Amino acid sequence: MLTIASRLDVMNRLGRAMADPSRSRILMMLLDGPSYPAVLSSELGLTRSNVSNHLACLRDCGIIVAEHQGRQTRYEIADPHLAAALTSLIDVTLAVDESAACVAANCAVQGCCNASTGANGATP
Repeated sequence: MLTIASRLDVMNRLGRAMADPSRSRILMMLLDGPSYPAVLSSELGLTRSNVSNHLACLRDCGIIVAEHQGRQTRYEIADPHLAAALTSLIDVTLAVDESAACVAANCAVQGCCNASTGANGATP
C-alpha cells in the first residue's frame, strides 16, 4: 500500500520529470513509441549530451526505461499504464482551457459537459 510519503515522492518525481520543457518534449515523443538518443536529438534539435542528461533524469525518476541493443540504447515509457496516464493527463489539462472542447464523450464532471450548462460549463 502506498503511504502519504510514498505518494508525495511519486508526485515529486513526476513534477521533476515534467518541469523542464526539453524533458516534456522527450516524453511526448516517447508517448508515440520507443526511440533512440540520436533520433530524439535530431528530431528535437538538441545536442546528444543534452538529450542524454534528460534521459538519465527521466530514467532516475522511474518514468522511462532503457534497453541496450548492441551499441545502441532504446528508451521507452516504463509502463503502458504510465503512458496512458500521461496521455490522459495531457488531455484533461487541455480540457480545462475554456476555449477548448471537452475531450470526454461521456463526461460526468459536474459543470463541464452536462446538458444544462453546455461544454466546459458555458451556458448555451
